[in-house]
Amino acid sequence: MADVAGLAKKIIANVERAIVGKRQQLILSVVAWLCEGHILLEDVPGVAKTMLARALARSVGCTFKRIQCTPDLLPTDVTGASIFNQKTAEFEFRPGPIFAQVVLADEINRATPRAQAALLEAMAESRVTVDGVTHRLGPPFVVIATQNPVDHEGTFPLPEAQLDRFLMRFSLGYPTLEEELTMLELLQRAHPIDSIEPVVNAQEIVECQQAVREIYVDDKVRRYLMQIVHDTRAHDDVSLGGSPRASIALFRTSQAMAAMRGRNYVLPDDVKRIAGPVLVHRMILKPESRLRKVTPGAIVDEIIAEIAVPTLEEKAAG
Repeated sequence: MADVAGLAKKIIANVERAIVGKRQQLILSVVAWLCEGHILLEDVPGVAKTMLARALARSVGCTFKRIQCTPDLLPTDVTGASIFNQKTAEFEFRPGPIFAQVVLADEINRATPRAQAALLEAMAESRVTVDGVTHRLGPPFVVIATQNPVDHEGTFPLPEAQLDRFLMRFSLGYPTLEEELTMLELLQRAHPIDSIEPVVNAQEIVECQQAVREIYVDDKVRRYLMQIVHDTRAHDDVSLGGSPRASIALFRTSQAMAAMRGRNYVLPDDVKRIAGPVLVHRMILKPESRLRKVTPGAIVDEIIAEIAVPTLEEKAAG
């Protein structure tokens, strides 16, 4: 697991040359990548959502494409289309921007539901079907989508089924005064993103993704994380809790978090640390609870506080 931890540290340190003071969000981003999952960054404009995605892509030496989502974006603008070649008198497939290893879907909630749906098959199965022909997407494939939760004019909120396809959702938030001063200093002469070079390659990411799946999860920890998900379904403020896909996501991300900490086994602390970003976007609150300003994050914290943390024996942990 030292290899996974070392790779994660290299990526995070490299991205921090351009992104100041967002260590926790960088850890979550690498965890999602190691789990072969996708990331939804939701925050106000100007807090480096797009920059985080670009910096991650540049750090791993993978192919990178950006999709700027607008209301007139068509599904074929995402997946590609068959074009008639007059010289050969045949149709040729021209791949769209989804055929990259790192895809940034900027302002995804500005695209129409049809265009958003073009991402679904790619995100769920790492493949795209165009004109009845299925094309595989090269690993490690990850979609990093951004959206602005404040501006609702001309937006199309993601349906629950599509939100569930994202492994994690989290926000960056405003930097502190000191972090913003550091940022101004870095930006004075040139943008630091231009100087970021790859520190790992795609094959190393794929190998680490395979290694993460071998992390040991004790039966007590499995039951603990399952209890957290099941309690979201039974909570008085929740009309729809975490699905079985949420259970799988919490299991996989706990494995990745343990690996990034240099362990070959999962502790309850790994589950607690990752539960919020994995579960909050998979929960639908009751209307009366939303009126009382109850948040999914507060419910997850409440559930974790009420469940007894299992103790692991040394031999089980090893």
